Amino acid sequence: MKYLKDKVTLVTGATRGLGKGIAIGLGEAGAIVYITGRSLDRSNAGEKISGSLRETQAAVEAVGGICIPLQVDHSDDEQVRLLFERIQDEQNGKLDLLVNNVYSGVQALKDVNGKPFWDFEPSLWDACNHVGLRSHYVASIFAARMMTQHNSGLICTISSWGGMSYIFGAAYGAGKAGCDRLAADMAVELKKYNIASISVWPGIVGTEHISQMVSEIEQTNVNNNQTSLMSDRYNWETPLLTGRVIAKLASEANIIHRTGKVQIVAELAGQYGIVDQDGNLPVSLRSLRFLLPSALPALRKYSSLIPDLKIPWSLLLISTLKSPKI
Repeated sequence: MKYLKDKVTLVTGATRGLGKGIAIGLGEAGAIVYITGRSLDRSNAGEKISGSLRETQAAVEAVGGICIPLQVDHSDDEQVRLLFERIQDEQNGKLDLLVNNVYSGVQALKDVNGKPFWDFEPSLWDACNHVGLRSHYVASIFAARMMTQHNSGLICTISSWGGMSYIFGAAYGAGKAGCDRLAADMAVELKKYNIASISVWPGIVGTEHISQMVSEIEQTNVNNNQTSLMSDRYNWETPLLTGRVIAKLASEANIIHRTGKVQIVAELAGQYGIVDQDGNLPVSLRSLRFLLPSALPALRKYSSLIPDLKIPWSLLLISTLKSPKI
């Protein structure tokens, strides 16, 4: 069902990974999907893992969507300004959805490889948060200027569980906590204009980078609970699941009731009755069905027998999550 027909959407950082999956999910729903990235064609993709705007465009069009690829470096504010100026000119000032997804810190995080923050130069912060947290703020400024003229819109900022629990280090965690706070504080100022701002948390997503990382882990023959969880690909999501969830979010008539909150992809998928690309539905990372088999690998074969009970945030903060304590 094309429930986003004629809706104008923008996904930043969509050459591969989550951004590509989100663009496809919006295309499935019939949206007009603008996508940005640094590599228009595969021939000028400069990273080891390939991906381009043209490839994403083809994937979106294959599911019936309209896709407009625009080469943008989100570290350059002027390029971002021109991006929104073009959308405004082409769509008569209309923008229904912005998905803040662009992120350039993956390689920097791989280089960190579990070492403490003081072993690296201060530039690690910028590698993690310039094209990331800062870019989301800049894009949201230009999106809000368009959306407030129509008193409607939705801004989804892709964040992660790393905003509440240690995952990839101090620079990463601070950036993701900042994304959550950015979404919440923008919501306060945008609410009177009927514009919703939410933070979106996917689970463990099998992107190209994550899949490559797991392959490298498997070659090391290191075996512990964390590496076992990754190599088993237990409860992984595909990028398309996030795309399908955001498409449904954008179609909600009363989306404003979610504004300022963190929304977990797997939990929303369950509420909406959405399945992932292969027809299954991963559970939330705070579900008992995920937590028990994570700690006890022998239970993974029998995970379907474990109740899909969500552990309250208060208990997780005491035990598992490492968010600052009051």
